Amino acid sequence: MQDEPTPEELVKVVADFLRNEIAPAIKGHNAFKLRVGINALDLVSRQLALEQGGDASEAARLKRLLGVDGSLLELNRALSEKIASGELDLQTPGLAEHLWQTTMDKLAVDQPNYGSYKRELGTK
Repeated sequence: MQDEPTPEELVKVVADFLRNEIAPAIKGHNAFKLRVGINALDLVSRQLALEQGGDASEAARLKRLLGVDGSLLELNRALSEKIASGELDLQTPGLAEHLWQTTMDKLAVDQPNYGSYKRELGTK
């Protein structure tokens, strides 16, 4: 296994190179496609940096909420089934908070510049 550079560092360096060195020289539809690629690399970089902590927090919240153990996938399936059956709803203690925090964690990766996301961060 490699120690340096990390996958996070590699992805960031490639995105920065494309953004700063290549993108200024590209025009038209190819410039658009390049921006899409750079955005994808930026998303992967954020996911590598945030996924482990976000997943661990989400799993811990789900375990408390459901009172069971399991993988994140299994816990989310169980939550979905309980919501679909009506066993859990927004009146269930902790559910609304869990859904809100999970949404905020996903936005931190997917859309960190989204205006409403930034506004919510400012209110916390």
